[in-house]
Amino acid sequence: MTEGTIFKIKKYALHDGPGIRTTVFLKGCPLSCRWCHNPEGIDPRPQTIWRRTSSGRIDETVGTVMGVDALINAIEKDVLFYDESGGGVTFSGGEPLSQPHFLEALLASCNHREIHAALDTSGFAPTAVLDRIIPRLQLILFDLKIMDDRQHQRYTGVSNRIILENLQRIAGSRTPVRIRIPLIPGISDGDDNIGKILRFAGTLETIQGVDLLPFHRIGSEKYRRLGMTDLTAETLLPGSERVAAIQTRFESAGFAVSIGG
Repeated sequence: MTEGTIFKIKKYALHDGPGIRTTVFLKGCPLSCRWCHNPEGIDPRPQTIWRRTSSGRIDETVGTVMGVDALINAIEKDVLFYDESGGGVTFSGGEPLSQPHFLEALLASCNHREIHAALDTSGFAPTAVLDRIIPRLQLILFDLKIMDDRQHQRYTGVSNRIILENLQRIAGSRTPVRIRIPLIPGISDGDDNIGKILRFAGTLETIQGVDLLPFHRIGSEKYRRLGMTDLTAETLLPGSERVAAIQTRFESAGFAVSIGG
């Protein structure tokens, strides 16, 4: 039986694709983005996280090994909501492509049951993996962070070369794609980076739209509970005027834009 490791199942999700969705978060990510708001999704292994209760501090395990059938059964419980809203399931992370066999088996089951399947990905994966996964998807949510390769390596730990190549490959496949851009003040929201993303996105086909994701601190407490250092603890939140200006640039270039996914 094919098994994989997940760290969360979020029901009734409204920002991870069309309609009402179930978002499944797969554990493990080859990137180490400084602003990651799901730090519990980076390590592929189950790990300990603590939380404070009325009786004191307790340790819990984040990360559960599940078989494909058990996970699909959980997803199918909300199929009525998917059908009525045009929703489905979104596989997120971590990086779902870091568990390719598990992901492919999950997608095959969704395809068999005619459940709309979306993938939320950094795009950092071997081309051979991508070629197996793309035909099973109805939508791809593709993170495009930093266009300069040196800066991408500095802030995410990996080169963006294969990421950009994979996005071009996906766009050529005719699978619908939404580009997602995290707006991190001083890192990814500058005019130069936004301009480069605009020019690159303009060369691609099948781009349905752009999701601007302003930096937030929702995950900051998780770093402390995992015993990790939050490298963006001093980063300011993006101003509404700056976000609006970036939105206008993309809309003026003909892209449909949403804020926050």
